[in-house]
Amino acid sequence: MLVKGKRSNYLQGRCTKHGAGYDGHMNTMQRSVGDVLREWRQRRHLSQLDLANEAEISARHLSFVETGRSKPSRDMLVHLADHLRVPLRDRNELLLAGGYAPVYPERSLDALSMAVVRQAVDVMLTGHEPYPALAIDRHWNLISANRALGLLLTGVAPGLLEPPVNVMRLSLHPNGLASRIVNITEWREHLIGRLRFEIDVGGDPLLIDLAKEVGAYPVSNHATTATPNATELSAMAGLVVPFQLRTEAGILSFFSATTVFGTATEVTLSELAIESFFPVDRATADTMHHLMANDGDQGTRELTTDE
Repeated sequence: MLVKGKRSNYLQGRCTKHGAGYDGHMNTMQRSVGDVLREWRQRRHLSQLDLANEAEISARHLSFVETGRSKPSRDMLVHLADHLRVPLRDRNELLLAGGYAPVYPERSLDALSMAVVRQAVDVMLTGHEPYPALAIDRHWNLISANRALGLLLTGVAPGLLEPPVNVMRLSLHPNGLASRIVNITEWREHLIGRLRFEIDVGGDPLLIDLAKEVGAYPVSNHATTATPNATELSAMAGLVVPFQLRTEAGILSFFSATTVFGTATEVTLSELAIESFFPVDRATADTMHHLMANDGDQGTRELTTDE
């Protein structure tokens, strides 16, 4: 028997509020621009000569910048950041270290100028129903979710749904979804692998702490019984990592896709990601359609909500 899911406002008041203002990884006044630049160059595993050749500048000049013997212009720092693929937030940090004002603005999602962004995210989330979709920030904190996600959160410990809701914790904590994820070992490796990749790209200390935390969670030893969609899952093997969730309506199997705003020139928007889940099999698709049809709240949600 299919069980009616949570209402669309299941996560109401549990999403992260984004405030405007620069929030660097550390006090840039404690590091020289050369130190910051060198850190990014080494993170990209480039020698001074490699970066100089890519950026078409003198290796001698780059060496002088890193050692503090030469002061780079703002345009030079932006140029080097382009070639080092430095995220916008960290580009502002690099500019501040060089004595320049940040170039890339950071606004609250509640700002009037971000209305078109809120609308776009809402269209993507609601348009993906009856399947789950959610928006997260750079630290995996929940920004918004569609009604379908709430239908899958039955039994999650209330503490994990207190703001800010962290999607990594929600997924991997033993009192979260982990105890109901059929392929928890595979899914856990996938999520932690994504965290490690993001740490390699940006070195965010909060992500480092998060990876240590979720990596220390005990792995549930619940039985991984055979799933009714073995044929479909076999067809997906080698293509994607499935997300298989045991629910009162049966085992639901999804694969996910991540959408980002690739042309963003604003910090908050550049760090926003949409995670959309698609059904692996007809049974999952039919179940989600049924659950949504029987969900009492047909309204839509705001992109951000008051805590």
